[in-house]
Amino acid sequence: MSESTSVRNQVDVQVGDLLRDGNLTLAVAESCTGGLISHKITNVPGSSDYFDRGVVSYSNRSKLELLGVEEDTLYDHGAVSREVAKEMAEGVRDLSGTEVGLSTTGIAGPSGGTSEKPVGLVYVGITVGDTTRVKKFVFQGDRWENKQSAALKALESLIALLSEETN
Repeated sequence: MSESTSVRNQVDVQVGDLLRDGNLTLAVAESCTGGLISHKITNVPGSSDYFDRGVVSYSNRSKLELLGVEEDTLYDHGAVSREVAKEMAEGVRDLSGTEVGLSTTGIAGPSGGTSEKPVGLVYVGITVGDTTRVKKFVFQGDRWENKQSAALKALESLIALLSEETN
């Protein structure tokens, strides 16, 4: 097993341990990662203890209809924005009734980027209780590498917030 695979597996397990220890459940809303985060989480045996669902909301319509993202938010800020990531995380949490919501929205590439929103730009939204945070990342890989990096950073960001919440 390569070192990067080992780190990813440890991250997946650590997310599960923190959720299980906190008696928390998780729902995920993924756009640019296309279900990769849900795949990583469900690769851990026993993940049904804490993982409720994953929603792949790739289109703007699905963000509106499934997650309750406001039309004005999409119009004013675009699908790849801090504001949409926040509403996606809160929307999937509310939809599922979980304690934790996690979202990703971004531009995996190779096309679709602009000078303001380059290929590799990803926003990760996390909501736990009354706390919602959004982190911005810009990755420099190809489409697959950007998706992998986004999924890993989303899980690492979730670990950081859950660790903070439990201390």
